[in-house]
Amino acid sequence: MRIPFTQVDAFASAVFGGNPAAVMPLAAWLPDATLQAIAAENNLSETAFIVPATGGEVDFELRWFTPAVEVALCGHATLASGHVVLESEPTRDRVTFGTRKAGMLAVARDGLGYRMALPAYPADPRPMPATLAALGIHRAVDTRWHPNDYSLIVLDDEAAVRALRPDFVALTRAGDVLTIVTAPGSDTDVVSRVFACGAGIDEDPVTGSAHCVLTPYWTERLCRDRFTAHQASARGGRLTCRAEGDRVMLGGSCVTVIEGTFLLP
Repeated sequence: MRIPFTQVDAFASAVFGGNPAAVMPLAAWLPDATLQAIAAENNLSETAFIVPATGGEVDFELRWFTPAVEVALCGHATLASGHVVLESEPTRDRVTFGTRKAGMLAVARDGLGYRMALPAYPADPRPMPATLAALGIHRAVDTRWHPNDYSLIVLDDEAAVRALRPDFVALTRAGDVLTIVTAPGSDTDVVSRVFACGAGIDEDPVTGSAHCVLTPYWTERLCRDRFTAHQASARGGRLTCRAEGDRVMLGGSCVTVIEGTFLLP
């Protein structure tokens, strides 16, 4: 079986930046164990599989796998999937995806890049002493939790975010939790780092789904409906974020870096 394979740097304006994702179109769903094995073989933070949808409500069905688990929502691999579809169909301006746990997602052209609609995940205050200890943080401005297993830790300044040296083993003990650490930025309004140890990713390069949590928090704190963001991983990535009712609109660019064929016995 020959499966088309495209590797995309999402939330990147040039190669070697942003977050790499594999996008693999299928005619029909393969067994879950096969999808997981393919993602492990690809060994990227996410592999996105898309299948043409029936019924007309959305264009494609979409699922995402890390090398270890299937995830409920992945922003950068959704953006990469939109990029692959829209690059292959120059007359199309927008593509919609149906997902199993995150509802309908959309990616549309926006100048030289794209805008992507994801669900907003407002987080509520909650003490998280074990998470702070695993991150090596003695004091936080705010700690919040969203029941989709997102923890949000707010610090005073960008330098503190960049200086973090987490205990990844300790973070893994919390399970499949996305841990977001954020502060006001210097070159952008907001800076963050994101850790997904329970999903097999110590530090994620650029995380669209984290900004589903960051956008409601920062638009309220900044008293405006939009801001610019930088995820300060080694690869790094920039986004624009806007609150729009129960959705967040994320803007970013993509670069295709590999095109080929995955050979499945």
